[in-house]
Amino acid sequence: MILVTGVNGQLGYDVIKELKNRNINYIGTTKEELDITNYFEVNKYIKKINPQCVIHCAAYTAVDKAEDEKENCFNINVYGTENISKACGKVDAKMIYISSDYIFDGSGEKPHEIDECTKPLSIYGKSKYQGELKVKKYLKKYFIVRTSWVFGNNGNNFVKTMIKLGKERDSLNVVYDQIGSPTYTCDLAVLLCDMAVSEKYGIYHATNEGFCSWAEFAQEIMRLASLNCQIDYISTDEYKTKAIRPLNSKLSKKSLLDNGFNELPNWKSGVKRYIDKYF
Repeated sequence: MILVTGVNGQLGYDVIKELKNRNINYIGTTKEELDITNYFEVNKYIKKINPQCVIHCAAYTAVDKAEDEKENCFNINVYGTENISKACGKVDAKMIYISSDYIFDGSGEKPHEIDECTKPLSIYGKSKYQGELKVKKYLKKYFIVRTSWVFGNNGNNFVKTMIKLGKERDSLNVVYDQIGSPTYTCDLAVLLCDMAVSEKYGIYHATNEGFCSWAEFAQEIMRLASLNCQIDYISTDEYKTKAIRPLNSKLSKKSLLDNGFNELPNWKSGVKRYIDKYF
């Protein structure tokens, strides 16, 4: 039995679909069905269903809003994760925690390694890193999976936004100096389900292969969606946001390869399959 939290989110939704494809027994919960910020509720629920693994996809992900909602963000991403971790420890369940590129400050140009010093710049980034510490504090059987620039069908994301705006406008300003890897939830879900049935515990970076800027990502979306909308390159300094974003979100996949897990397909393949399927 595998428990998946946050099944109404982009990633949780596709994890459930992948588990179904594999005929793996699972239970999925929404925030209405399981309040992860309530320790007693979490402990009672996990004790009752006694899962072999919990894939913890539930999270507060509104990066800019988090700057004004620190308490809510930390309650979900830190203390909610702590509650899940404690409960997993009591029933000897393994746990997969989804973390983020935002735990790094984005300095340098090389892909970040798993053991690199973390310096989150935003409230959201700090909350995801503190969540990692809670997992490590209470569990030995854990996977911490850092990912970035996620897009899937069940929720809002950059691809949907670009396609909507691309139909309405002739041109769009998009940042060119933040570099990372777009990640298709269907591809990430395959890896997470592989991990759920393994015992190769540790910290991993998992994104679709290849790197691009947000502007290059936007251009590829317009091309694949056959939209005649020009992408104008602007700098991060020209596009002010409440939360500071890392300029370098490249993540090294060394631990993934060292432990025999498959790399995800190239990000362009992910975007193409996503647009072909849903648009």
